Amino acid sequence: MDHWERVQAMMRGEETDRPLVCLWRHWPVADYQAETLAEEIIRWQETYDCDLVKHAPAGSYVIEDWGGATEYIAEQDPGLGIRVITKRGVTAVTDWPALEQLNVNQGHLGEQLKAVRLVAKALDGTVPVLQTIFSPMNIAPKLAGAQAFDHMRQRPALFKQGLQIIAETTARFAQASLAAGADGFFFVAPADRTKMSEAEYREFGEPYDRLILDAVRAQSKFIILLTLAEDLMFDLLASYPADGINWPNLRNNGPSLSEALERFDGLLMGGIDERHTLLHGPAAAIEAEITDAIRQTNGRRLIIGPGSTPLITTPAAHFRAARQVVG
Repeated sequence: MDHWERVQAMMRGEETDRPLVCLWRHWPVADYQAETLAEEIIRWQETYDCDLVKHAPAGSYVIEDWGGATEYIAEQDPGLGIRVITKRGVTAVTDWPALEQLNVNQGHLGEQLKAVRLVAKALDGTVPVLQTIFSPMNIAPKLAGAQAFDHMRQRPALFKQGLQIIAETTARFAQASLAAGADGFFFVAPADRTKMSEAEYREFGEPYDRLILDAVRAQSKFIILLTLAEDLMFDLLASYPADGINWPNLRNNGPSLSEALERFDGLLMGGIDERHTLLHGPAAAIEAEITDAIRQTNGRRLIIGPGSTPLITTPAAHFRAARQVVG
């Protein structure tokens, strides 16, 4: 099977020659320009030959056109490859309804579209390319810091106006990503009870998530929900219009793969603990985790991958070991 045949067969619930596999990482500094980010993603796919390509921009790309500023400071990086936010785009609750409806073809958003276009052109339809987009409830705290949650609870009407603007802009960006050559999305949704109650997420998260997903569902070949939640609202996300869910399923952040198989009809992505086993190895431990993931699911509806983004200090030999186990 080629990548598309394998992906489409597994989405139909049919047997495949092996599970799907998707590995990725961040590329700090390189991820700030379209050409260098595209070069890294293309080189990664040429090296590991994954069934899905996660287009992995810096997560801060979503705030810089709204006045945020970031900087990569290597000595402050715990290995995540992420940027430090040096300036907030929202400093007062009255800033939320004043957010601009961005032109997604310009600025940092436009740079991300350029990167997707370069990746899609180079890979030439041989493998699904998935752009990374973010829930408004992921973007809001990046714009305002922890006070975003105070604004949410104290001035909900103003806060919701900001969420609406963010959601509409993100939906346009997602549509433009498809036009640029993306086949679908990793959609990052917090849905985390350590940050807000489930009732709050249903009020301030879900409607705006669905606005974005509904805008691209018909044209997207593949949508995976990605969450880093410490206390995951799994069943809420399982109701979303998506094809798969990726969560830290080896860190007690939600159901196991076998449990999730009974609670969600789509594909399950995980089976590798990226913060421990993939980082430290040895290869035998990586193989054991992947083998157990296949055992839990009988290889059905399974994408072998990390539960969240691997550290940039992860040895290449460990990625190679994971890829070789899948076959």
